Amino acid sequence: MNYDLQHSDLTTVLVEGRLVADETKRVFGHLSAEQINWKPGRDEWSIGQCFDHLIISNRQFPTIIEEIRQGRRRRRAWERVPLLPRFFGKLLISMLRPDTGRNVKAPRALSPSTSQIPAAIITSFVEQQDRLLHLMEGTRGLELERIMITSPVARLITYSLMDAYRLIVVHEQNHFVQASRLLRLAGFPAGGVVCR
Repeated sequence: MNYDLQHSDLTTVLVEGRLVADETKRVFGHLSAEQINWKPGRDEWSIGQCFDHLIISNRQFPTIIEEIRQGRRRRRAWERVPLLPRFFGKLLISMLRPDTGRNVKAPRALSPSTSQIPAAIITSFVEQQDRLLHLMEGTRGLELERIMITSPVARLITYSLMDAYRLIVVHEQNHFVQASRLLRLAGFPAGGVVCR
């Protein structure tokens, strides 16, 4: 995977997003519910929680993208402030790269379920990803760097639609790497695991 998406174009982001979906299905698609829910410690996330968090995080983007495609989205005042969207977008993308070694605490609104997560969470993530990638592809031809949006999570954070796409995929890469590490830990339940 290419974690350096800071300046990537739509084609590159779509390729990386497809790779996340394909690798997620290959590496985690065969795991049992026990394996999906295993955690190395009380305060750490399971594989299922990583993907539940991504589904929750990405849930509002299809509506935002559809509104933009249909010309129904109005720019908010905060989105018009020069330089802020560019600053926030680049900062978030660099913070969430999986190769930085940083642990960024998820906002409470994006916290995954604390109860048992079904193994089907992997299929749910891949299906959501397919829809997101299709919607992103449908914005080809728009001035993605000039269309500003407000973060669905933090109302004071704005970034370009292109940075939103980069952020989505980098965030997914981050949690894919986090989930992959669990497969190699002592104590991970045995049973047909494909290690990376």
